[in-house]
This record gives sequence, C-alpha cells and structure tokens, in this order.
Amino acid sequence: MSHSRYFFTSESVSEGHPDKVADQISDAMLDEFIKQDPNSRVACETFVTTGQVIVGGEVTTKGIVDVQKIAREVITAIGYTKGEYMFEANSCGVLSALHSQSPDINRGVDRKEEIADEFDRVGAGDQGMMFGYACNETPELMPAAIQFAQRLVKVLADIRKAGKIMTYLRPDAKSQVTLEYEGDKVIRVDAVVVSTQHDPEPAGMSEAEFQAVIKKDIIENVIKVVIPAALLDEKTKMHINPTGRFEIGGPHGDTGLTGRKIIVDTYGGAAPHGGGAFSGKDPSKVDRSAAYAARHVAKNIVAAGLADKCTVQVSYAIGVARPVSIYINTHGTGKHGFTDAQIQEKAEQIFDLRPLAIIRRFNLDRPHGWCYRETAAYGHFGRENFPWEKTEKVEELKKALGI
Repeated sequence: MSHSRYFFTSESVSEGHPDKVADQISDAMLDEFIKQDPNSRVACETFVTTGQVIVGGEVTTKGIVDVQKIAREVITAIGYTKGEYMFEANSCGVLSALHSQSPDINRGVDRKEEIADEFDRVGAGDQGMMFGYACNETPELMPAAIQFAQRLVKVLADIRKAGKIMTYLRPDAKSQVTLEYEGDKVIRVDAVVVSTQHDPEPAGMSEAEFQAVIKKDIIENVIKVVIPAALLDEKTKMHINPTGRFEIGGPHGDTGLTGRKIIVDTYGGAAPHGGGAFSGKDPSKVDRSAAYAARHVAKNIVAAGLADKCTVQVSYAIGVARPVSIYINTHGTGKHGFTDAQIQEKAEQIFDLRPLAIIRRFNLDRPHGWCYRETAAYGHFGRENFPWEKTEKVEELKKALGI
C-alpha cells in the first residue's frame, strides 16, 4: 500500500445540465414503455437544444407512449418553465423519431429454441464489457470525490426547487471536488468548484457584487452542508462561478445528448468504464443491467470485509446468456488471506450474471419503489433505494469462504 500523498478529482452535473435533461427524458420514456409492457425492448436517445427536443431510437413494445407529454413533464419537473431560458417546457418543439427495433437483434436476445434453464432464454442484447466498483471511503461504499460532487449539485437543486433562499438560481449547474489522499485515506478537500446558472443581477447591483453574493451563499448553504468540516481547511480552494456571469445555460447554452455523462453516472473516474451509456436502455441491454450487477458484486465483496476496494469486469457476446468472462481485482486490499481468484470463484457461484437472472434479481422489468428516471441524475450508484445497492449476499459470501 502506498503512503504517498496525491490528489484525485471527480465532477458532477445537475439535473438541469443539457446532457442530463436528455438522459432524464430518455429514461422517462423507458419507464412508461416498461410500465405498459415489461417485455419492451427500448433504445431511446434524446437531443435537446434551443427550443427543441428530438426523441429517437428503436423500440419493440405493446405499449403506446405520448412522447410529447412525457418530455414536457420531465422538462417542467427539472425547472425549465420560463421563456427567458430559451428552452421552456410548454413552448419547445418535441419531435418523435422512434421506430421498431431490428428483428436481427431481437432474434438474438429472445431465444426461442429448447433450453435447459429459463435464464438461458434471454441472450445479451449486445457484446461488450461492463465494470462495477466499490470501496470503503464512504458509508455507501463509493469513492468520496464523486459522492461529494453528486451531493453538491443535488443540494443546489433542492434549494432552487424549495424557492425560499437563493431564488436567483436557474437549473443548470456543475460541481467538481479534488481530494488529497495519504495512501488510501482521504485527508482533506483541496478544491471545490461549483458553477451555477443564475438570473441577471438585481437592479442597482454590479456583476461583481452579485457574484460575491452567489459565492457566499454557495459556500454557506451548499459546500459547508455537504463537505464535512474536518476535511475543509484554510488551504481549501473554492471556485464559485470562476468565469463570472452564468446566465445562459441549459439546452440553450449547450446542446444536450443522451449518454454523454457516463463518468458522472458511475464512479467519477475512480474505476474503469466499458463505454456503454445507461439511460434510455431497457434491462436486456447489458450495458446497463450488467453494470448494475457488477456494482452489486463489488459492493457485497467490500461490505463482507473481503477487501477495501474491488473492481469487477464482466463481458458478453450478443445473443449469448452466459458471460464470456468475469474478472475480479481487489487491488491488493484483500483480507483474511484470500486471493482474488478464491474470491472470484465463490462470487461466480453466488451471483448469476446472465441477463434474465439480473433482471429478475433486481426486478428491472418491473421497478418497485424506484424508477429509471431517478437514476438519470445524481448517479446510478451509491443511492440506497436502488436494488443493486443491497448487500444481502454478505453472509453467503462469508460462509462460502469459511469466515
């Protein structure tokens, strides 16, 4: 274990960031499709820009979805409800370009031949590799930098929606947190960056004076609420709206697309990423479901005290149910003298990583107590209401390894 000092940074964006607007619309469409038909096959992409939303992709379903209605509901909930934002829920154009999925793909996913095991019936929706990760830096067994970054923009959004203080806030925002480590231990926060969209400065107040108010408000009401005081010191740098005025934002400021915030969605760069985005994809798409399952495996391994950190990779071939490969790495932090190979052997026996087994384990085709749209902002991991965050396999892992 290294005891050198180093810095590590992760970022997040708010629900009003244009790429996250797109993700939430795509996942809201998915929610409605699988609500009407749990066997829906959905690959829904969204494009948002000034006054315009385009929803496209491939769908096989028995459901009928009002694309315009759902898109406008999502945009309203996020907070784009004023004409001056140049992207407003009731006045923006919404174009649907959804069409049927290729039967060639469907044939591989829905296998009709005689099978010995029900879970072999559903093959992977595509080839690819997915990663899961867990570490003991936070109670949620997530890397600390991404957890802090997610909470900063979530608290900012909560304040904006409550409408009691900081009433100048607009929906678009970003955060970034730099931590200083000694070895594997977080010792302090070195830098925090928060950029938030805002209304024009009030009459009689200069831009510099208004930015000073914003900076003070964010430090007191957001940063000090999220970051433990013990990690802040006089050397911590706080960059609040470092470029100054940030009035133009959201889809008017930058075009947004589904699937462009894959590191924000996962571990903030602390773990590898297979490259496949999540939002708008039904659970037969292993880009999504297998990444959730890999997180579940990694989290249970760390929660069981088998390692301080764990990376899990799983890979698939299109149309084939069983993974092509599984790889587990505890980065030299394994406990009780177990090798990674020994941990992996037991994990493969306990966790069924075939797509249908994953879907059934987490009820991904019939979400209860959560929805896909919730995952589309503030991270897919480290939030206890999602079923892949449960640590119900801890005792089984311990027993299998004789602990």
